[in-house]
Amino acid sequence: MTNQQDKTIIITGGAGFIGSHVVRLFVTKYPNYRIVNLDALTYAGNLENLRDIEKSPNYFFERADILKTDEIEKIFSTYQPDAVIHLAAESHVDRSILSPLDFVYTNVIGTVNLLNTAKKSWNNNFANKLFYHVSTDEVYGALGETGFFTEETKYDPHSPYSASKAASDHFVKAYFDTYALPIVISNCSNNYGPNQFPEKLIPLFINNIIHKKSLPVYGDGLYTRDWLYVKDHAAAIDLIFHRGNKGETYNIGGFNEWKNIDLVKLLCKLMDEKLRNRAGTSEKLITYVKDRPGHDRRYAIDASKINKKLGWKPSVTFEEGLSQTIDWYLQNEDWLKHVTSGEYQNYYELQYSKRDGR
Repeated sequence: MTNQQDKTIIITGGAGFIGSHVVRLFVTKYPNYRIVNLDALTYAGNLENLRDIEKSPNYFFERADILKTDEIEKIFSTYQPDAVIHLAAESHVDRSILSPLDFVYTNVIGTVNLLNTAKKSWNNNFANKLFYHVSTDEVYGALGETGFFTEETKYDPHSPYSASKAASDHFVKAYFDTYALPIVISNCSNNYGPNQFPEKLIPLFINNIIHKKSLPVYGDGLYTRDWLYVKDHAAAIDLIFHRGNKGETYNIGGFNEWKNIDLVKLLCKLMDEKLRNRAGTSEKLITYVKDRPGHDRRYAIDASKINKKLGWKPSVTFEEGLSQTIDWYLQNEDWLKHVTSGEYQNYYELQYSKRDGR
């Protein structure tokens, strides 16, 4: 999609962590686009993430469940979208271990439901249409001490979460091969940044340090991840959406590997500096806990394709991005309190009940 005429784009999961950054970027960068944020507002969907753009004339919100065909078909009929950027997903490995079926329903069946609806809505007239599926590097399994995931790496998922995302990737590719539905896929490494729900490592530990709670580190702490600043991820999605080749996959990584324990110690150091604690105060909160089942040892993405083909690269170092992230959480403690207390779920009712005629 290289041209930038008026478009209507449905962004699923747009009230979530990554989705809200993508919605904001598209709403502000492309005022001639209609951006429809479709989100079920489950525990990780938070409309407070989008307060700054919610009154923009090209922004629309629809509360809907991607598992409910009638709801999705009604939204497609109303807005007649030219494209879908699909981010809605269950995404936490620990939750997937406890409740695998939730991940099958949302990540697999929900994705197929969207594919079917898009195919039906576009009625095989796929000119200037696109279904963009956002996925994860976890579908590739685990790496040893060397090597990187490329777009050609075979899938080898090890958790219910990664298995569900792998299945959804395969369905998206199958719709390209079987029906010629125009698609692109991106697989990203671990995201971090503002607005992330505090079940994930970085916001969880920031919140725990603020409240002087323990910092639970799995196993020996030597699990290695590649970390990607969420705003850089949104910029990559923008590039792939507009310039990516149909049917292709693009890996998005931060060129930025960290062992968990080293990351946590850096986080502790920065938090002590920003909170004016005595050096080493936060590090004393580190507690090693029993490892989780099926824990992949190392992920690392080779993002050279998107770098060479589309000119994308991270805009900040990890230290810069982490410092900015900490600053955001410290400056937005009300957001953090709302999320951890569940109060954020009332925001929809306050903001949208009159619009819904209630």
